[in-house]
Amino acid sequence: MPPRQRVAVTLPSGTSVADTIERVKWAEANGYEDGWMADAGPPDGLTLMAGLAAHAPTLRLGIAIVPVYSRTPAVLAATANTLGQLMPGRVILGLGASSQTIMDQWHGVPLHKPVTRVRETAIMVRSMLAGEKSDFDLSTLHSHGYRQPPLEPTVPLYLAALRPKMIEMAAEIGDGVIFNLWPMKALPKMIEHVAIGAKRAGKDPAEVEVVNRHMVLVTDDKEAAVDAFRARMAPYYATPVYNNFLAWAGYEDVAATITEGWAARDREKTTGAISFELANEIAVIGTAEECRERIRWAGETGIHTHIIAPLSADPAEIHRTFDAFTPENFPR
Repeated sequence: MPPRQRVAVTLPSGTSVADTIERVKWAEANGYEDGWMADAGPPDGLTLMAGLAAHAPTLRLGIAIVPVYSRTPAVLAATANTLGQLMPGRVILGLGASSQTIMDQWHGVPLHKPVTRVRETAIMVRSMLAGEKSDFDLSTLHSHGYRQPPLEPTVPLYLAALRPKMIEMAAEIGDGVIFNLWPMKALPKMIEHVAIGAKRAGKDPAEVEVVNRHMVLVTDDKEAAVDAFRARMAPYYATPVYNNFLAWAGYEDVAATITEGWAARDREKTTGAISFELANEIAVIGTAEECRERIRWAGETGIHTHIIAPLSADPAEIHRTFDAFTPENFPR
């Protein structure tokens, strides 16, 4: 059966654990079904998921994503086992390669063979979750003699992907696929590659859940919000992973200009490379109904679970954005 449409709040709510607890309580009380968190800094995402278990008795909690370079498969399997016991059937472990900035610079770990590393990590973690004794000599990883009790129900593994090779592998090996920061015209192509990968594994492509974190802001001042998005996200597209993705999506000139601007430490050139129109292709900004219409389009095009990530630090704007997607205002 194809996955149904779901809407999630983004987590954490800043660096405060207390604020994140309040967000999941609000989300559950107002009809949200999911909470999906990032894992790029404090608070630690997987630790936070365990801490939220008692505060979110019905929400499905996912992480998009845990970088496969920062934790070993055995650590990931042991953590997933714990989370699965705390929240049976309500946990999704999202794995991905992350970016050069986060891995090379923050962690000091080379982002080497990302497609292979994500694939091999997923294979090993799934085996460990099933209670099988490890016996792996793979191209980027090895493990021998590790075993933990099997977990039932198991924790699904969703894999993050942007370009064809990774998307196809994610749909083939993973239980679901996670997208992020695509221009609108790229999404149909990305969904096509989900189908290719799913068919390779003998799956029905319609049954592979696709999760996406949407950068959203419900606002009456669209121009100011778009400018803020451009300033915030242009450096993100300077990282090789996202720069190559932008070029693949059909914006080669934009990607090249961002690279040039970033190398020259020219913030104006870097930010200016993303036009008002392109920013609106990537972000979801406008009135409540305009934002809802864009999310409906994404759902019709192939996204199943929509993570609403407000493009603001202002509590009133965050609340207005989340409120626009409660079941009362956005029927599933």
